[in-house]
Amino acid sequence: MPIFNSNPSQPFVKLLEKIFSVCYYVPRFITAKGIVSTFFWLPADYNVKSFNKHAALDLIRFSGDGISRTDLADQMGLTRAAVSLIVKELLESNVVQEAESRSAPSGRPPIVLAINPKGGLVGAIDMGATHMTVALADFAAIIHREMESPLDIKDGPEICLAKAEQILHRMLEQEGLTTAHLSAVGVGVPGPVITEAGMVVAPPIMPGWDRYPIRASLEKIWNCPVTLNNDAELGALGEWAYGAGRGEKNIAYIKVGSGVGAGLILNKQIYGGTTGAAGEIGHLTIDENGPLCNCGNHGCLEAFAGGHAIAKQGQALAKSGKRTLLADLPAEKITALEVAEAARRGDLHAQEILRRSGTYIGIAIAGLINLFNPSVVIIGGGVAQVGDMLTTPIRQAVRERAMRASEQGVRITAAMLGRRSVLMGAIVQAVNVAIHAAAENRNSTSKAVLMEPFEVN
Repeated sequence: MPIFNSNPSQPFVKLLEKIFSVCYYVPRFITAKGIVSTFFWLPADYNVKSFNKHAALDLIRFSGDGISRTDLADQMGLTRAAVSLIVKELLESNVVQEAESRSAPSGRPPIVLAINPKGGLVGAIDMGATHMTVALADFAAIIHREMESPLDIKDGPEICLAKAEQILHRMLEQEGLTTAHLSAVGVGVPGPVITEAGMVVAPPIMPGWDRYPIRASLEKIWNCPVTLNNDAELGALGEWAYGAGRGEKNIAYIKVGSGVGAGLILNKQIYGGTTGAAGEIGHLTIDENGPLCNCGNHGCLEAFAGGHAIAKQGQALAKSGKRTLLADLPAEKITALEVAEAARRGDLHAQEILRRSGTYIGIAIAGLINLFNPSVVIIGGGVAQVGDMLTTPIRQAVRERAMRASEQGVRITAAMLGRRSVLMGAIVQAVNVAIHAAAENRNSTSKAVLMEPFEVN
């Protein structure tokens, strides 16, 4: 079943108030098979038909290869006649299309319902501490254009957001389009997001961003709904929808980049906490007498195992006089990537830095597993691309420290989407807004676009 945040103050809900006079939150709907969690938006003249239409849209969207009218009726506990009326409206809205099933074993393939990729266009921005990736995708979450660019998040919001605007405009121009063709944009940032306000508050690695109106500023520029989430939260959502956590009920996504963060999905809903700032696993105290962290405390996990911490350890190693491949590099230019490359080439000291970082991360994850009992823990982010050199000590620490009842039921794996986990999560959020709004506007094709798919490596 689809996954959405259970907090009705989430930004994409507030944004839809611009479209609908009243926005309703309905946490569950009852089917013949029991109570199913869901989340969507209803217009002021709410009725059961509208409710079922949005529920059907979510089932179609996350059905994989499409879903037949018969299966849709069975899953919703409705008559085929009722489903036919709902489907008719969705087809008229241009959000859903009919297609031949690709999974039919033999004979004439049945007609199934799927999201119409030509129904509209969304933008997605993954803004990290040292990089930014921008993409254009259709309603089926297929990427058409993608561009990555260096970024220093410490440059502040004006410079960073202006760069995001320039890249998105350039990509639209390459397709012969303008921002008027955008139905929504999803944005991820590396800090604690206060979702109702559309801003970050006291972000440790984002100086100058505190309480800056990120969402409001971008909505004004692009004149369309904008969603804003923490990057690890979006990583969890991306992996749930299209990656290693697909179909799972309880997920923890650990993003190991310049810092360390966690995105949590509990009972198939994003868990953001009271204000949307949950998941700051990087600021769990590992050693109260440890190194100073960017947050101002001593001994945080991030100060031991984040990308910046790995880089500092690599720089110290290069200056130590020990036999290491890093000694051939200017110490001040060594990053976590150089440490990882040296480790791949057999540098024992560099391998030890990664092993030690993995152990610290594993200790923190063991605590998380004991608390939340997830079925899968997904390791993602730039540093995690080193693979087994990081995940092996993580698994070992979890085996040693997590309670057996929880540890035996969890799978620890690398992110299937690699560096695109957060980007795909941002696309999911943007499409959330776009397709449910479009479903209320039948016979509207003003934002329908025709683009060739982008070849993703």
